[in-house]
Amino acid sequence: MTAPTPKQIEAITDVGGLSVSDDVATRIANAIGPAYEGFASVAGTLPMDIEPATFLVVQNTKVAK
Repeated sequence: MTAPTPKQIEAITDVGGLSVSDDVATRIANAIGPAYEGFASVAGTLPMDIEPATFLVVQNTKVAK
């Protein structure tokens, strides 16, 4: 898990339909970089095997007795 580069930020925002300048992309990358560094020690160890939409299905399912 590595922090995104400004170039990656620009690509992500372009896909989302919002273009940003080089300066803004650099600021975003610098702002979220520390969060990526903080999670680097546990990267790949967090249980992310269930997609979020499945949560509601599981919560709304009645258990047969």
